[in-house]
Amino acid sequence: MTWRQHRAQVLATAGLLLGLGVLLLASAMDATRYLAEHVVAGCPGPAEQCHDVNVGLSQRYGLVYQAVLGILPLLGPALIGAFWGAPLIGREFERGTNKLAWTQSVTLGRWLGTKVGLLAVLVVVAGLALSAMVGAWLSVFDGVVGPAFSNAGLFNLVGVAAAAWWLFAFVLGAAISAVLRRTLASMAVTFAVIALVFPIMVFARDAYAEPLRAAYTEYEAILDQGAILTGNAWTDPSGREIAGPPADLCPPAPGEADSAAGQQKRDSCLAERGFISMVEYHPVSRFWRFQWIQAAILAAATVLVGTGALVWTLRRRH
Repeated sequence: MTWRQHRAQVLATAGLLLGLGVLLLASAMDATRYLAEHVVAGCPGPAEQCHDVNVGLSQRYGLVYQAVLGILPLLGPALIGAFWGAPLIGREFERGTNKLAWTQSVTLGRWLGTKVGLLAVLVVVAGLALSAMVGAWLSVFDGVVGPAFSNAGLFNLVGVAAAAWWLFAFVLGAAISAVLRRTLASMAVTFAVIALVFPIMVFARDAYAEPLRAAYTEYEAILDQGAILTGNAWTDPSGREIAGPPADLCPPAPGEADSAAGQQKRDSCLAERGFISMVEYHPVSRFWRFQWIQAAILAAATVLVGTGALVWTLRRRH
């Protein structure tokens, strides 16, 4: 019964994943041929000699980049929540089939548990499949789009994050439909809630751990390694954090106030006096730590929302 009622969503999602997989595979194979024809040591990558290669790849696969980096991270969970979760209960109320399905020998709790459980497994499998495809694609384009850790869009498409997002969106859509009891309204609200939650989770990543600090002179190296930069700070000669060095200390020479050379001279002068500019960052080695933290947060939210929906439905089944 679950398959008969939801096979359209399952087959459509499988078809979309297959189409995306073909697109990613074709672009990766073509990019491999392109790189073989434009052999530059260490490219693609952040090095200066890779500029032409990186630009060539960006122009060649601009639409693929937009789909993977700009659209898919948010649109994927939104579609799962709207087309898998929202119709789950709302459609039963709209069609009145709940009066029959929920009065049989199978209890409502078992009915919900079976349908939600089976579909949840499929959602997780689909999310992991997406993660595997994007991860394989990144092995070719990593030097152009950058490491997944520092790219908020990619971070939510690889590892366990994609599956966690898709599962959360599915249960969220089902919970909203249990309250609103209207499929279209539930779909719209699900889209809106996910659009609100997604950026909150992106900005919350900086709080997953205490950032490390390094001298500002290591800024470029840290950035090239794919770290997440969270801010900067100053320390005085005693090692205490301060808002900034005294304004009248090491004034720049006339005409150099806004130049990079003038800023570098001032930083060197301040360093000699014990005032050190620091950069705060999360190293790329924290990728899996942040992945599991985000997955745990989404899993907890999924359990909370799902439990609330179950209690609501059991109390207001008619």
